[in-house]
Amino acid sequence: MPTAPLQPSRARAVWRTCLASASRTALACIIVGIATLYGPASLQRQVAFPAFSYVTVILIVTDATLGDTLHGCWLALYASVQSLGPAMLSLWLIGPAKLTDGTTALAVALGGLVVVLPESTHLITKRIALGQIVIVYVIGFINGGRTEPIMHPVHVAASTAVGVLACVLALLLPYPRLACCEAKRNCKLLAENGSQRLKLFVKALCAEDNAAASASISQAKMLTAAGTKLLQSVKRFQGSMKWETLPFKFLRPYYMNSGEKLQDIEIALRGMEMALESTPSFPGRMLDGELKDGLLRLEENISLRLKQAKSFLPGDSLTNPESNAEDITKVLQTLQTIPPTHQDLHSFFFLFCMKLLHSKSLPNPTTKNPVQKNGGSSPISSKQNGFSSKEVSSSCGLKTKRLIPAFKFSLSLGFSVLFGLIYSKPNGFWSGLSVAVSFAAAREATFKVANVKAQGTVLGTVYGVIGCFLFERFLAIRFLSLLPWFLFTSFLRQSKMYGQAGGISAVIGAVLILGRTNFGPPSDFAIARIMETFIGLSCSIVVELLFQPTRASTLAKIELSKSLETLHECIGSVSLQVSEANLVENQKKLKIHVNQLGKFIGEAEVEPNFWFLPFHSACYGKLLGSLSKVVDLLLFGAHALGFLERESQKLETSWKETVNKLNGDLNLFKESVGSVVQYLAKISLIKSLTILDKELQKNNISYDIEMGKSASPNFFRVSGSEEDDEMNKILSSFLQHSQEVVDIIHGIEGEKELKSQMVLNLSALGYCMESLTRETRQIEEGIRELVQWENPSSHVNLHEISCKIRGLYS
Repeated sequence: MPTAPLQPSRARAVWRTCLASASRTALACIIVGIATLYGPASLQRQVAFPAFSYVTVILIVTDATLGDTLHGCWLALYASVQSLGPAMLSLWLIGPAKLTDGTTALAVALGGLVVVLPESTHLITKRIALGQIVIVYVIGFINGGRTEPIMHPVHVAASTAVGVLACVLALLLPYPRLACCEAKRNCKLLAENGSQRLKLFVKALCAEDNAAASASISQAKMLTAAGTKLLQSVKRFQGSMKWETLPFKFLRPYYMNSGEKLQDIEIALRGMEMALESTPSFPGRMLDGELKDGLLRLEENISLRLKQAKSFLPGDSLTNPESNAEDITKVLQTLQTIPPTHQDLHSFFFLFCMKLLHSKSLPNPTTKNPVQKNGGSSPISSKQNGFSSKEVSSSCGLKTKRLIPAFKFSLSLGFSVLFGLIYSKPNGFWSGLSVAVSFAAAREATFKVANVKAQGTVLGTVYGVIGCFLFERFLAIRFLSLLPWFLFTSFLRQSKMYGQAGGISAVIGAVLILGRTNFGPPSDFAIARIMETFIGLSCSIVVELLFQPTRASTLAKIELSKSLETLHECIGSVSLQVSEANLVENQKKLKIHVNQLGKFIGEAEVEPNFWFLPFHSACYGKLLGSLSKVVDLLLFGAHALGFLERESQKLETSWKETVNKLNGDLNLFKESVGSVVQYLAKISLIKSLTILDKELQKNNISYDIEMGKSASPNFFRVSGSEEDDEMNKILSSFLQHSQEVVDIIHGIEGEKELKSQMVLNLSALGYCMESLTRETRQIEEGIRELVQWENPSSHVNLHEISCKIRGLYS
């Protein structure tokens, strides 16, 4: 049982990760505490805002590697130049003594607008810069004439620098946490995960009954979730590895973009799982003794490749001779016949994915300089890491779509400072600081995020007060008491209830009390900070409501329609004359829309309904699942069509004439499925059938369902209907013509291998056609359920609605 130790090992991994993160964070905070409390008097005078040093630590060091921290050094420097330079000039021209509540809030709002507007500026840069702006102006106003226009921003910069330096030291001691080592470790775990899943998939395909197959598939699904998280971790560490190549030249061979290759392997495994889930019964009819034995040997070979490749880096070589792999793959050459019916397509598609996995499991060839691309430019100057003058200049570019979100945030920041100062002038900067350091570059669920931030702040503040009460005279123990809290908040950050926003708020709430002295009674400070945080969050919510933003449920509805429109374009581009690159490019566009749809669905599920219709999350979840499968199917179809398109250019004219018949079948498939998807995209945008009927009456437009049948699509009404039979005929015709294509191949070099490749690719294409039809039927049912949900008193007939839409907009 490969999955028996899954839960204990996963628990150990989570504990190890959280403990390591908490230890590094605690060490960085201890370094800040030692520097600000026990450091030389000259240093303490310069670091006038230790609270912001702690905030900087939390923003940079949380779950960071050494590469992330080195990147954070550059981001903090960039933020300081961007915010403190203009602030220094403003204070010198205006004079801190002339600042009022209103002018201070206005200055903070304008400064925030300038920082937030550029789209390419890194999120950490914006958060640090916004926090610096709040402290410079608000503390300058609080201190009045005692504020020095030049030295005050310098003290803020020094406080930021101490936090950044503490982060670097914490990631170096006692040994550096390198992104390349983390990536390699996760790659190894991912290879083991993929090997286990492959064994289970092959075991399921060769199972003697449905019960044994279902058990293997269920075990593999448990591993799939872990594999997805490991893949995300590998991709995350790749960006950090670029920053580690500067101080550690010997690590350069480890810098390689293995994320794309790992993604290809993951997709191939997902295709095998998809094939097994669509298998009606086990064992498959095409699995004879020879093929079954060859399948097991091929599985062993792929597993060995995955384990030996480990991280798919240049230094990871294979010990298994390539000739052995070629001998093993020869077993697939016994496949010389297209399955006559679509019931056996799933087995051929499984073998197609397995062959694809075999080709993707090879490590990339070693190149002399794999890092340099695009004319030899160094990756350190790329836009992703932010270490270039080009990024600094391009980050100043403005886009119209950025104006409204930036203006809303600047208003929130300005009002939070204004009302915070009105409530309590000495503590007024906490309201603005809570808004500044929690700035989000993308849309987020406003109410949920505000809720978890408030809860996190209260939890952390209460913990800090209790710690001060218990260890009032023992400052060292107060610092040590942060470690269990950081460990606890590490789990909070990984939970669905609190997430990153709630966990970080809880960390900051505790460290601001336990890590400082001479700020008054802890209980008084706790109450003041909780109130100021509440003021800041309230301002954010009120501004969001006043601007009447588009609800996430509405955005999900619009994005669903865009996804279906893009799907229609993808289906329309399917052809044996189209290159694989074009098909993959269209598939990537659809994937972007589907991913965006998933984000909107997640946001809509947690937003309050108020007086609006509740969000139908179950229905949208089904639609998202079907669209995600369609994205994968289109990619597999692109691989199969790419092979067929390349081979069609090498063979005789008679073969090409037969291929035209395949294109005819594909055209019928595109017309049938594509037209349904096209109208589903339009139907999904309808909010009210009553309004649609009124529009028809208003424009004096009549429609006839019978007359519209020729132009409107035949929706899949029920299984076994005439439309369903028509799709089966198209698929049967495609399989028949595919066999004719295979039969024509003779008398050429490598005939047997080419025939087997043709059989696998044509069968895979047939499976994709069948599965796309099935998923389109599921999408249609989802759209019908969604329209019925929004129009409970109406009878929903999609064909009738499509006729009305055609009559209204034709």
